[in-house]
Amino acid sequence: MGNNEQKFYGWYMVAVLWVIYLINLGFPLYGGAVINSFMIKDIPMDRMTYGAGFSLTNLFVGLGAIPAGMAVLKYGIRKTFAMGAVVLVIGTVWLSQVATQPWHYLIGFGVLNGFGMAMGTMLPLATTVTRWFVRYRGRAMAIAMTASGFAGFIASPAINKFIAATGGNWRLAWLCVTGACVIAGIIAFMFIKERPQDYGQIPDGREATEAEKAAAAANPLYTKYAWTPAEAYKTAAYWFTVLAAACSQWPFFFFTAHWIMHLRGKGVNPADAAFAMGIFTMGGIAGRLISGWLMDRIPARFVMMLGLCCYFVGSFLAIKASPSTLMLVYIAAACYGAGFGWCFVAQQTMLGHFFGPAAFPKLNGNLLAISAVLVSGAGLVGGRLFDVFKGYNEAFYLNVAMGVLGIVLLIFTTMPKAPSASESAPSVKA
Repeated sequence: MGNNEQKFYGWYMVAVLWVIYLINLGFPLYGGAVINSFMIKDIPMDRMTYGAGFSLTNLFVGLGAIPAGMAVLKYGIRKTFAMGAVVLVIGTVWLSQVATQPWHYLIGFGVLNGFGMAMGTMLPLATTVTRWFVRYRGRAMAIAMTASGFAGFIASPAINKFIAATGGNWRLAWLCVTGACVIAGIIAFMFIKERPQDYGQIPDGREATEAEKAAAAANPLYTKYAWTPAEAYKTAAYWFTVLAAACSQWPFFFFTAHWIMHLRGKGVNPADAAFAMGIFTMGGIAGRLISGWLMDRIPARFVMMLGLCCYFVGSFLAIKASPSTLMLVYIAAACYGAGFGWCFVAQQTMLGHFFGPAAFPKLNGNLLAISAVLVSGAGLVGGRLFDVFKGYNEAFYLNVAMGVLGIVLLIFTTMPKAPSASESAPSVKA
């Protein structure tokens, strides 16, 4: 296949990644949040234990990013996606067929599903986009990541209806998630291509024109130096990015764990609560697309600051949730979804812009692992605050504080200076 832009396989790759991400994150996590709200009736547990399941998920999504990065480098992106699907199948079958005690729930939803999502979602997806795109990296990353928004909008209400139609059979719902993960693994194994060179192409599908090369040489948005991980770890920019990422993820993981329970506690019926979860994920689509569009034009740290502001609006509206204020409920959900999607695309693209594709798998794996450890208590802390204060208001105030801290960190997260004075073109083989 030639290198002309019309036949560039990178955009087909984005479509494949979109489908895999939709399934492997959307159904186990967003669909799982709905299923878990029914599980709690048959597997009695306090809110702290319930939230701990999501905290473990967050933790193992992050910790799993380290072996996911190693697997990408040793076995390739395609096999890493397939391994993630296998672990998700094991986790969802465990939840369907084994879970009868709280610790079963913690192992299945927290450990197995978390690790499976780490292997089968973000790190291999972001690595693929970083290898296939340079000039269009921001928009390609954003488009691929919109999948989780569509997945939540589809999965949350659909699974709620499925459980209602089967008389509350949440175990069968987990088997439906199992089938979806099998399909994702097959798609990954059949269609993923590791690098554009494997398809006889180059990043972005064509050589840059002389005007584009001149613009790239002067472009302050992404590095022209081929960083190594060891060099990146010595920069303040990397560690500020890690901490800012944690600040942006804390509100999201609290929200995913407790949003439906918060709404039910306010008297919102299950169908409306599930729809609000869908709105939450759809808001992520808008956030991702806006973020991707902005990052091709202005520094990613400024984009991420704007994304964090969405949490402020969403938190104060969420506190006012009630059956009579459903429009505020939906706006709050949309703001939270937009905030996370906006910030997540920004942190992924910022890392690629700062340090290039060669160092990206290891740097991103460690970022996801460290930030996951830092935010792993979000669901647990949210549940504890509920148990103490008999409501979630204090947890939402904590989310606002996290957003403020993230903005302060990003003020100092500037483009790192290359170790040598003469910068080379970024490496495309990672």
